Amino acid sequence: MIRTSDALSFVEGLLVLRAVRVGPARRPFHGRTVVVTGASAGVGRATARAFGSSGARVALLARGRAGLEAAAEEVRRAGGEALVVPVDMAVPWMVEEAADRVESRLGPVDVWVNAAFTSVFAPFLAAAPDEYERVTEVTYLGCVNGTRAALRRMLPRDSGAVVQVGSALGEAAVPLQAAYCGAKHAINGFTASVRLELLHRHSRVAVTVVQLPAVNTPQFSWALSRLPYRPRPVAPVFQPEVAARAVLHAARRPRRKEYRVGASTAAAVLAHRAAPGLLDRYVARTGYASQQTGEPSRGEDPHNLWAPLDGPDGQDHGAHGAFDDEAAAHSPYAALARHPAVTGAVAVGAAALAARSLHTTHGRFGLGSRPRRTRR
Repeated sequence: MIRTSDALSFVEGLLVLRAVRVGPARRPFHGRTVVVTGASAGVGRATARAFGSSGARVALLARGRAGLEAAAEEVRRAGGEALVVPVDMAVPWMVEEAADRVESRLGPVDVWVNAAFTSVFAPFLAAAPDEYERVTEVTYLGCVNGTRAALRRMLPRDSGAVVQVGSALGEAAVPLQAAYCGAKHAINGFTASVRLELLHRHSRVAVTVVQLPAVNTPQFSWALSRLPYRPRPVAPVFQPEVAARAVLHAARRPRRKEYRVGASTAAAVLAHRAAPGLLDRYVARTGYASQQTGEPSRGEDPHNLWAPLDGPDGQDHGAHGAFDDEAAAHSPYAALARHPAVTGAVAVGAAALAARSLHTTHGRFGLGSRPRRTRR
């Protein structure tokens, strides 16, 4: 039996052998203004730091003051300029005011990255209507609000790039995250429509999506969860810096429709398109256990759905979550994202191997079953 993890490792190994080192400009965003939403933690935090290393003037948008201040210090240490802008991305007028403040302090926005989100881990009927609405407002409408603010300023100048931080779950969904999966699906459709409008007007403003795999972020410690065991990312897991490098690459070359980070993302998307019924049955069997650790939940822990956990007197949660021991720091597949012909061919092979494993792998866990304990 060929396991999916073995297939993906094989593909990553092939890419290592075929990788060609390309020497990008050392500070390609020097002097340019970049907005990163969700910048207080996780992928947004790592992305802001990466833009700082590239010499950018970085505006950090999120709700949590402690995380934003810590992220700003990291940006400055990396060599960039930082501006902290506390904002709830679900509120349109707050986003517009934040954009005005950024341009008055740092100059015209060149790149806008939408990375803000929140989530609920629970079966669909276990999530209250207002909780589902809140996830949609932050994750989907927050992206819409950020894109609107960016385009209102970029279109008159006919210059700029918007990068949406998407997810493989925006196409190949999983159970227990209906609100998040729905929001990420919506981002794909919304972005595709906006891209067509930009093409119609022959605009030089570009919009692209970076589709991410499972990433080791604080999400799994501070998202609202009603699962019997503590939530975890679906393996294979990558560090936030892998996602950040992909976002920077997309910002430099935003004309491509989307970027897929990690062979697991490409395989999931292609398997969903080539054999959706087979994939659905596999995920229905395994998706409950693969999203839970072996550690029982202690009830409803503090979460960040309605308010940040890193407020003025709160704790800074950083970019990384609790799964450093298994998260990969590099993705050869993502490194080759600039070569679509090569990555496409290898992704097809990954999908084929993954599909073969689906025929022979069977999950055994339901919502109330005990998943296998994982190292944390």
